[in-house]
Amino acid sequence: MKIIPIVIMFLLIGCDNREPPEPVSQKVRPAKIKTLTVAASYEELEFAGRVEAMQTTDLSFEVPGRLEVVAFKEGEDIRAGELIAKLDSETFLLAVREAEVQLKLSLQDLSRKQKLLAKKGIAKSIVDDAQTNSELMEVKLTQAKKRFQDSMIFSPFDAYLSKVYFDNFVNLAPGTAVVKIHDLKRLQIVISVPETLMATTGPESIKNAWARFSFAGNKRFPITYHESSGEADQMALTYEVAFLIDPPKSINLLPGMTAAVTIGISTPDPESIFIPASALVSTPDDALAVWVYDDSTGLVERRKVETLSPTNNGIPVSKGLAVGDKIVVAGASQLQEGIKVRPLE
Repeated sequence: MKIIPIVIMFLLIGCDNREPPEPVSQKVRPAKIKTLTVAASYEELEFAGRVEAMQTTDLSFEVPGRLEVVAFKEGEDIRAGELIAKLDSETFLLAVREAEVQLKLSLQDLSRKQKLLAKKGIAKSIVDDAQTNSELMEVKLTQAKKRFQDSMIFSPFDAYLSKVYFDNFVNLAPGTAVVKIHDLKRLQIVISVPETLMATTGPESIKNAWARFSFAGNKRFPITYHESSGEADQMALTYEVAFLIDPPKSINLLPGMTAAVTIGISTPDPESIFIPASALVSTPDDALAVWVYDDSTGLVERRKVETLSPTNNGIPVSKGLAVGDKIVVAGASQLQEGIKVRPLE
């Protein structure tokens, strides 16, 4: 029966020997700080767009002739360097052969005259003329080979053949477009934008953009701003704006297809300042205020504000705050005048 009082006594002695914890300072409180910036209004605009290839080329022959064959059909893919079309090659091959023979004859003539010059049988000027003639024949051979090469069209890049303008056996003049090809590795969607929008917004105002296609359901495909035309269409008074789109694997996008383009635009509004509801506190006279943080001292000051009706962007402040002010947006109800604040990350 005496054991219990002894145990209690030792417990009391142990408690008395413990040092009391140091009081925690209540002068510095953590709080989340926000720097007020210019507010912006956000809206989504919709446009009709069309798909275009980043690179579209009409290919033609550089020499006249009769079209012999187009090796691909419309809608087929072509690899870089593949033969697309060629003219009747007989005339060009004969010209090459003729130039080769003329060069051979000129070289033989030059060799014979050089031997006579060595024996002082002819004047040096005659040998010089023969030398010039052989050089001229070399130039003619090079030209004949180039004309033969120009009678064929090769794909300059991996391409999609969208249009064949002529059937075989048609006589074509130099520079006449024969086929149209597209580089489908990079696609763009072009929209027409009214001049009022071009005058008041720029690429930096575009926060997001996407395209939808009628054959792809409601799926959104992200697009990014690429470039805009520097001159308006004289009839419609609109500017063309191009957005890049990565060719999706799920659908086969081709030039000429239509798209519904949505662009999210954020427009700065220097007249409006929005704050979260958590930043507001009450004053003793039942007014609204916020705690304004001072970087130099770490102290907060209660400042009365006047607000408008809440919006999706927050609570608009009509009086009491300015852009650049730093306010407490979390932990405001625990503060009071003269308390230092430690900003939270």
